Amino acid sequence: MTGSTDPEQGKILVAEDDANSFLYLEAVLEAAGYQLTHCTNGKDAVEEIKQNPDYSLILMDIKMPELNGLDATKEIRTFNANIPIIAQTAYALSGDYEMAIDAGFNDYITKPIKRNLLLDIIKKYL
Repeated sequence: MTGSTDPEQGKILVAEDDANSFLYLEAVLEAAGYQLTHCTNGKDAVEEIKQNPDYSLILMDIKMPELNGLDATKEIRTFNANIPIIAQTAYALSGDYEMAIDAGFNDYITKPIKRNLLLDIIKKYL
């Protein structure tokens, strides 16, 4: 399975503060043909989307410094209602899925992230 190599269909913002998690996502997504930009906190992710509205999708970690993924997503939704935002979290507790959807996420994936599941979810939105 490969991702789109069309920059308009494959430009992904990865908001992830854990270096090892980002390196894994980078390896999987770049091998699938996606272009990535990395932010390490929710505040930077919001600013990146404001400055560059041409992203195809956002992978947003829930627990990050400065501005968590839930609040960053709520803020992004005030100026961009259409971009797909996928929550990623290591903290899969009862009610977390609903909380993520209520915050404006389109979908939700738990860590450790399985390669095929991640690519399937991304493909669903691109």
